[in-house]
Amino acid sequence: MRLNLQKAELKSRHQLPDLQILILQNAGMERHERIKAARARRFDTAKEAAESLGVPYGTYSGHESGSRGVKDVDLQLYARRFGVPLEWLSLGLGSIDESQVNVVTLVGRIGAGAQIDVGVEQIPEGGEQIETVMPLPAGAIGFEVAGDSMWPRYDPGDVIVCTAQGKPLDDLYEGEEAAVRTTEGFRYLKRVRRSTTRGIFDLESHNAPPMRDIRLDWASDVLAVIRAGKWRKLSDGERRRVARRAMGVSHP
Repeated sequence: MRLNLQKAELKSRHQLPDLQILILQNAGMERHERIKAARARRFDTAKEAAESLGVPYGTYSGHESGSRGVKDVDLQLYARRFGVPLEWLSLGLGSIDESQVNVVTLVGRIGAGAQIDVGVEQIPEGGEQIETVMPLPAGAIGFEVAGDSMWPRYDPGDVIVCTAQGKPLDDLYEGEEAAVRTTEGFRYLKRVRRSTTRGIFDLESHNAPPMRDIRLDWASDVLAVIRAGKWRKLSDGERRRVARRAMGVSHP
């Protein structure tokens, strides 16, 4: 009985690589070719990718050429940083275009205590694109938190994710945490309280005095919070590749 079990176990071990080879053959690309194709979406050269990934160039270039074996942990890193599905990168299942790139436009800073004048903040026109640790819905925008009046809920350097179109001011519910912009041109992250006058709100913080009778012209729910250290700004080359992908232009 034990001998039969050992034979069955040995047979199953031998079948797995054969199955993976069959999948790779049917996919039309070898794994190292998929790694190269995925890399080209974010980086122009293997050297640039290796430096950004923190992987020795010889190791990474070997993964791209197929001369070195690649571990699961490496594939997970590459899939996350190149913005492709792990199943496609590893086994050729599905399509490279099924992935959600974890990129959102950082359009400004938002005050949690600090007063942010949207007319003079140091954010390039059109915003900065950042990579996050999680997929985000289409049309989302991000604001970097400045100030600590909403601590411990939010820390300076956190990025809150909102919808660009915002929501009608009448739809803000009592006590909701929201990103808001005042008619005077200042942006805050606050808990919203309604006043007796329509369009006028009180803005509360966790550890700062409330702001009374503030008129708003825009507000949005907080869809997600990306903690400081869990996002990074894309390089110029990465931004160009994301833009080309959004327009349906393939990498040359």
